[in-house]
Amino acid sequence: MQKQNNPQISGNPIIKHRFTADPTAIVHNDSVYIFTGHDEAPPGVEEYIMHDWLCFSSNDLVAWTEHPVLLKATDFKWAADKAFASKVVEHKGNFFWYVAVKHALKSGTAIGVAKSKDLETPFADARGSAMITLDMLPDKTSTANNDKANLDPAVIVDTDGRTYIFWGNGKCYFAKLKENMTEIDGPIKIIDLPEFEEGAHIHKRNEWYYLSYGYQMPEKVAYAMSRNINGPWEFKGILNEIAGNAETNRPAIIDYKDKSYFIYHNGGLKNGGSHRRSVCIDYLYYNPDGTMKRVIMSSEGVEKVN
Repeated sequence: MQKQNNPQISGNPIIKHRFTADPTAIVHNDSVYIFTGHDEAPPGVEEYIMHDWLCFSSNDLVAWTEHPVLLKATDFKWAADKAFASKVVEHKGNFFWYVAVKHALKSGTAIGVAKSKDLETPFADARGSAMITLDMLPDKTSTANNDKANLDPAVIVDTDGRTYIFWGNGKCYFAKLKENMTEIDGPIKIIDLPEFEEGAHIHKRNEWYYLSYGYQMPEKVAYAMSRNINGPWEFKGILNEIAGNAETNRPAIIDYKDKSYFIYHNGGLKNGGSHRRSVCIDYLYYNPDGTMKRVIMSSEGVEKVN
């Protein structure tokens, strides 16, 4: 259980005993579950060392329970022991965990998907093979020089039940998923977004689609909006400034108990940095026209909810 000095606020970062990064969040059974990357680089080592993903849950956004590790990169037999950002969604009674990993048999990064009936029990590879590999991308010439093109999957289950995946590094890719949630359904397309780095996140609110992403380097978070999941996307500007002491960022956005929240990472813990990051949470507000207000990052975090 994560203890706070003030039991009425979350404090940032919200997890203080481990380095956590690249959050994805889901609301289930009146609780918030946050799944994170797990930075393990020791102080002084400036490289990404990540082998698994972590899971934390809370019903008040202040006290967080850590669950046993539910998924490791090596749980995908075709993958090398290197984990990147991920996304968890629920669809028709199952939970699907989309992850970016290094492929052990093919070049570069790939996207896999694991499945479970429960958020607190181990996930297992849903396919036995990668869902997306570099050789599937539509711009093979340009990706030949970027072996990390398949990073940071973001999946949305639309209100009509159809599902879509967004991902990428340097370019944002987009595809429809089949009903089984484990296969691409149709062509992979490229979305033209200003200075897209990585870290895509997709959500929907009041018939607007919001595509947030890591923008420039060091990364701010910017976003675009559309009335159609297939675009066109209109760039709306910066949502979150550079998070302290970390070159990257990757947002997760949820609604919980009548408020909206922006979950992200910084390098705010002792000995923290770009390779020892920490997940934070602050409030997110919308303007009357549906655009999002710039997030105000805080050390206090958010208030306890009942």
